[in-house]
Amino acid sequence: MRNRIGVSPMCQYSCEDGMATDWHLVHLGSRAVGGAALVMAEATAVEARGRISPGDLGIWSDAHIAPLARAAQFISDQGAVPAIQLAHAGRKASTSVPWLGGRALSDTEGGWAPVGPSAIPFTDGWRVPMELSVEEILGVQAAFRDATARSLQAGFTLVELHAAHGYLAHSFLSPLSNTRTDAYGGSFENRVRFLIETTRAMKSAWDENLPFAVRLSCSDWTEGGWTIEESVELSRLLKAEGVDLIDCSSGGGVSGAKIPVGPGYQVQFAEAIRKEADIPTAAVGMITEPEQADTILRDGQADMVFLARELLRDPYWPIHAAQKLGRLEHAAVPDQYQRAF
Repeated sequence: MRNRIGVSPMCQYSCEDGMATDWHLVHLGSRAVGGAALVMAEATAVEARGRISPGDLGIWSDAHIAPLARAAQFISDQGAVPAIQLAHAGRKASTSVPWLGGRALSDTEGGWAPVGPSAIPFTDGWRVPMELSVEEILGVQAAFRDATARSLQAGFTLVELHAAHGYLAHSFLSPLSNTRTDAYGGSFENRVRFLIETTRAMKSAWDENLPFAVRLSCSDWTEGGWTIEESVELSRLLKAEGVDLIDCSSGGGVSGAKIPVGPGYQVQFAEAIRKEADIPTAAVGMITEPEQADTILRDGQADMVFLARELLRDPYWPIHAAQKLGRLEHAAVPDQYQRAF
């Protein structure tokens, strides 16, 4: 990687039947042109019912490979690392796109039946998920494995398993959404089983020489929920499974959680996991200023910074950051744009 800046996966809600379009090529490609080292495609559903909305990106069939490969190739051609986040929305599936309200969709509105570890809806007015049987859990894990193989075929060279923000893998982790009494619920060891097994399934289809990341919601920010202490212990287990990076986010699993949002409010999680689990981490969340990002890295709080909204506002943030820090000679300015800098 040419620097420590990553483009965090950000849903674009701009697909039909999960197919990437020219929007994705330009959205992802422009951030590679803008100088980031890692450009990660949004949460990409491993099966159709695993989409958050009907507009979500997918990779549940071989037909999804070619349009994604266009974006991966362009990202690589600009000197950045093409990455993809594989996801299953679980009980937070079957909603309208955010600019149409983000509400639960009925079958007659184009929605579908969501699934989860337990039959507990995300919040009032949302659909009650069907509790997955053990056989169905194995089927979802197989879908993650097959999606990983397709991601490799598409030319991505880093894959991330989405286990945050209340989606399926996170909902298995949190006792607030997982009340199972079998091998996938109850104790810490049982609640992490789905994620550990899914990691193994995905790694069986991934190139062992390429990096593998996991995004965690490191805290539910709610009494009785998932904690940073559990995230540290889980990160130790994931390191033993061959995971290379923990992408440290938080929240999303509980409606109405009181989250103290502010500049760098999640950096504490990246620092704790990096130091206590001895695994590389990425910090994400309201990282907006070059000096702020630089300090996170220089002080050893994280190994990478992932930016989301700030890179929507300014795709060329990495180049502008290098300018501000007096290191423009190290920025990846395309030859075509040199005269602007």
